Amino acid sequence: MILQSVRQNAVALALFALITALLLSSINNLTADRIAHAERVAAQKALLEIVPPNRHDNDLLLDTRPIPEQFWSLLGLDEGGDIYIARSNNTPIAAIIPTVSPDGYSGNIAMIVGVNVDGSIAGVRVVDHRETPGLGDKIELRKSNWILDFNGHSLKNTPTSAWAVKKNGGAFDQFTGATITPRAVINQLVNTLKYFEQDKSRLLALDQSSEIQSLK
Repeated sequence: MILQSVRQNAVALALFALITALLLSSINNLTADRIAHAERVAAQKALLEIVPPNRHDNDLLLDTRPIPEQFWSLLGLDEGGDIYIARSNNTPIAAIIPTVSPDGYSGNIAMIVGVNVDGSIAGVRVVDHRETPGLGDKIELRKSNWILDFNGHSLKNTPTSAWAVKKNGGAFDQFTGATITPRAVINQLVNTLKYFEQDKSRLLALDQSSEIQSLK
């Protein structure tokens, strides 16, 4: 009787453990799916702020190009990433490029920069930084419209000397009490536009054959 009772208890515990494991697995799968969906929505929202839906008809998150390693340092990247291509009727109209300035007052400033096919800036958004609240954080759109001042500027229509804060004779405002942060953003935008000019033929190709050749 005792042995039978032990066996029954063991079976009951095993079943309980199995059911618990299945429930936890189901919950984890549901949570993972929800997290992945939330991350996709957040990423898509940021991209659509730069290239709105009325400008393109493709899924930006699915239409990507890898960044060749030779350009990582110019874009301030420690490792590779993807560039998002916006198209209208299958024709590329813009590229959205991840880029990082290492020269922020408090460290790296990560951004995504939309560049139109003519080399002009479609939009810029700061996605991560540690700049001083109330000063350097004005690079965030929710804190200031300063980041919108770059829209439409390119290396062709804006002289090299103008890519600086007004304090240094440039075209862009600095922040009161915080000049390092806007300088860092401006310098990295120039680097990003230089990268685009060097890699645009691959980025804007209608097919991927040129991309494959360029990465060899």
